[in-house]
Amino acid sequence: MSVETLTFGCRLNTVESEVLRGHAEADARERDLVVVNTCAVTAEAGRQARKAIRRLARERPGAEIVVTGCGAEVERGAYAAMPEVARLVGNAVKLKPESWRGASVPEAADIMAVRAAEPTRIAGMSGHTRAFVPVQNGCDHRCTFCVIPFGRGNSRSVPVADAVAQVRRIVEHGGREVVLTGVDLTAYGRDLDAELTLGRLVRTILGEVPDLARLRLSSIDSVEADAALIAAFAEEPRLMPHVHLSLQAGDDLILKRMKRRHSRADAIRICRTLRDLRPGLVFGADLIAGFPTETEAQFARSLDLVAECGLTHLHVFPYSPRPGTPAARMPAVPGDIVRERAARLREAGTAALTRHLDGEVGARRRVLTERGDTGRTEAFSLVRFSEPVPAGEIREVAITGHDGQALLAA
Repeated sequence: MSVETLTFGCRLNTVESEVLRGHAEADARERDLVVVNTCAVTAEAGRQARKAIRRLARERPGAEIVVTGCGAEVERGAYAAMPEVARLVGNAVKLKPESWRGASVPEAADIMAVRAAEPTRIAGMSGHTRAFVPVQNGCDHRCTFCVIPFGRGNSRSVPVADAVAQVRRIVEHGGREVVLTGVDLTAYGRDLDAELTLGRLVRTILGEVPDLARLRLSSIDSVEADAALIAAFAEEPRLMPHVHLSLQAGDDLILKRMKRRHSRADAIRICRTLRDLRPGLVFGADLIAGFPTETEAQFARSLDLVAECGLTHLHVFPYSPRPGTPAARMPAVPGDIVRERAARLREAGTAALTRHLDGEVGARRRVLTERGDTGRTEAFSLVRFSEPVPAGEIREVAITGHDGQALLAA
């Protein structure tokens, strides 16, 4: 039996592909199975997944192609109409073993009715030095550009004991770094206990798994970072000094039209607070260029945010309308202007990264080695070695220079 997974989109999908691969491989039937784990964050993500499915059907005649993920929820009709697709498995049931043991089980359920987060029980991730641990799924908010809540359902959290057990399992199998991830990570815990927060989970994991070398967070919402989490960055050296923020824009009116929860001042405040508590902490951020109605002056406030927040690692997204979202009905910014603004944001990101890399030259840094000749510092800077290194080692190295993208290690 052959089982192959093709994954699009977020880190959550990456982990879930590993879980469902294990379920499918446990099936005793002989079959050539390809599971396409789709993303629906943009219309382009769906187009790319459908293109890949058609290519797979040409290259793997006779293979059973099964589609799952957010696309199987929010674009179910489009995938169901494809003759190349054998069946769809919805997000509500894709982590259940029985969903991969034959076509007789229900393939979909109401994702909005799901109330519990399914914990993962894997020892690591094939081909990855860092292990991702989903501790939260779904989202209770309704940003005007986003369909993901309709693909993932409402916010729900993995119980603390299950999260700790998963981290411990990874460490016992040699894992050095764990990344906590979710759809709306800072919403963690509120569905389980009014007093439970992401900060409390972080503290518990670090306390109960003392052999874990590094704990990292994926992306957080600046305005929802709780007091325990902020204190943990100051007091827990094993919590890595790198924070990726879901900012999206730097102008308050655009943030309001996006239906975001934070203001420009909130974004600047959290960056200053964390940097004061943990000097050397590095920030990344998601930013959208050309959101509907965005003027040049409003875009300039997003551009200025790079410097005001001291951002280093930017994920820049040129806005593209997602059918079915409120933003898709708002007055659009012309496409050439959207692309030009995205290019300017990326230029600002490149300059910010260069400044950061310049400041690292001459320092000594602890680096977790990855496949080939690369690794990551505690602040998530990419490091390139002069020769291949074994993956999964933590080495203290001298930084001798950089090539504009990565630090160079002696």
